[in-house]
Amino acid sequence: MTEASTIAARLGVVSYLNTLPLIDGLEKAEDVEVVAAVPSSLAGLLAVGATDLSLCSVIDQQRSKVPLELVPVGQIGCDGPTWTVRLFSNRPFSEIESVGCDVDSHTSIALLRIILREQYGLRPRFDSFDATGPNRDEWPDAVLLIGDKVVRSGPDLETHPHQLDLGEAWGELTGLPFVFASWFRRADATGDELARAQRLAVLVDHARRRNRHRVATIAKQHAASHGWDIPQAIEYLGVRLCYECTPRSIEAIKTFLEAASAMEDRSGPRPSLRIADDVMAPA
Repeated sequence: MTEASTIAARLGVVSYLNTLPLIDGLEKAEDVEVVAAVPSSLAGLLAVGATDLSLCSVIDQQRSKVPLELVPVGQIGCDGPTWTVRLFSNRPFSEIESVGCDVDSHTSIALLRIILREQYGLRPRFDSFDATGPNRDEWPDAVLLIGDKVVRSGPDLETHPHQLDLGEAWGELTGLPFVFASWFRRADATGDELARAQRLAVLVDHARRRNRHRVATIAKQHAASHGWDIPQAIEYLGVRLCYECTPRSIEAIKTFLEAASAMEDRSGPRPSLRIADDVMAPA
């Protein structure tokens, strides 16, 4: 047995409530190390070999210096309002000049850029904004937040009455669902690294299928620790979000990546979406 083959399979995940239907129970799996990080970091961990399969922001497939490929065994998406990817503004959207952007996500920032330009004709300045500081009293005039912090600690209607759910806005713009994150692996993985990624793909596929019948249980167990009310968490996980990779969600990813590429000032061809061909893709 080679030294590499003794390494535990390393799964890169996000510590948000919305990830639990994809991974709950995997912490008990033998020889699996669950590596938690913010969405914007997971593609980088995958690229340097710190994980074998990661739940990456879909835009990072285009930006990675190492080729990545989507493994179609699960995703985090929505087909309408998502609740946890939201633009808050203290003035009408038509007057926005700059946006403080949650540093946790790359995909949501690219999505906001598309929506503001296509729906409002805006090209505001995008500034990084760390929304995790304790007891934050001051918010930018306009701020994009993602994840549990949207419902736990985001600006309220009194200070930021103009709010936009990005999942809902994308649906109105394109008629498609939106996919924020999906499972990815290195496209050049071989040998033990590839074997670990393939094993993890089977495990996360089984976990997603099992947990779709456990949404209420997951919400009751974990809602409070993430700052959610239980009934709200049940609706969020069971109704608002989509976890199955489907032909329609693949179409949505490709549409988004094409739109995001058109928005970016960069020369040369953009990498097309690569999908693992040794894992059963959506029919």
